[in-house]
Amino acid sequence: MTATRSAPPETRGLVEQSRRLPRLAPLGLFGLGALAGVAVSALTGFSVVLAVVYAVVLGTLAVYVASRSVEGTRKALDRLVTCVVTTAFAVAMVPLVSLVWTVLSRGLRRLDGEFFTSSMLGVVGEGGGAYHAILGTLIITGLTAVISVPIGLLTAIYVVEYGTGRLKKAITFLVDVMTGIPSIVAGLFAFALFAIFFGPGVRLGIMGAIALSVLMIPVVVRSSEEVLKLVPNELREAAYALGVPKWRTIIKVVIPTAIAGLATGVTLAVARVIGETAPLLITVGIINGTNLDPFDGRMATLPVFAYYQLTQPGFPPEFAIDRAWTAALILIILVMALNVVARLISRFFAPKTGR
Repeated sequence: MTATRSAPPETRGLVEQSRRLPRLAPLGLFGLGALAGVAVSALTGFSVVLAVVYAVVLGTLAVYVASRSVEGTRKALDRLVTCVVTTAFAVAMVPLVSLVWTVLSRGLRRLDGEFFTSSMLGVVGEGGGAYHAILGTLIITGLTAVISVPIGLLTAIYVVEYGTGRLKKAITFLVDVMTGIPSIVAGLFAFALFAIFFGPGVRLGIMGAIALSVLMIPVVVRSSEEVLKLVPNELREAAYALGVPKWRTIIKVVIPTAIAGLATGVTLAVARVIGETAPLLITVGIINGTNLDPFDGRMATLPVFAYYQLTQPGFPPEFAIDRAWTAALILIILVMALNVVARLISRFFAPKTGR
């Protein structure tokens, strides 16, 4: 270390770079510091939270001190930041892993064939399933996509390709405002709209689709707008130079180029609304039987089904609570499947730039 300090400033960095801790040394040092932190926590009255805090702090300190004494200040700071970032990632993963583990451990109890083939009609206590709720969720979500996707895509195309001046700014501002609307407000809006024509006690599946559309449209607009902006202007200018009209350029050049991003944005927007509960509680309600007509009466959906099974379990409550956890597990699986589909679309349908 004395040779390093006595070296000229221009060569000191090279000397420090030639001295490195062994590959697994930082991990071992962090482990030793973590064990010391656990020991300190045990001596002062063991607490899981304090043990984790002590372990992280002392482990990071051990890595930093050892790296600074051997590798120099620059590398020590790099390892310090690496420890901090890794710790932050681990802390962020704790609630996610806990959530997944809890839902899996409690939801797998009723993940059987009966749950997918039976409704709750005439079921008291054990048995029954969410067949009617699964179909209701798929129908209402499908209607929501049918309503929201054309409106959202056309709005994004207008903003990017045609919009200018105050109208464009007004549309962008309103889309930003709609993005932050609470879901309960969307449900109240749809309920008030249909109450004007059908009376205050109406409950329809299409009402739920309208309420979810209010939440989905701004997501589609925003994602589609950003994707359309990524299309190079050179492509548009080349089409205009050939005499192609603007509308045909959008259909034949812009949209095909951005189709992967557009499909990904739409899929993620569907995943955003498929688990909404508050709007469906107000507009659709719940039934125990199967109703596949969104224009005639109440329908069951998975989020509302899980809510009522948990809040009104009946007696004994264990069976209803198990059904609620299984419904939550199915919702998570649906959202995860939509995210996987979005990634696959983005990967396989993106325009190829190589030869």
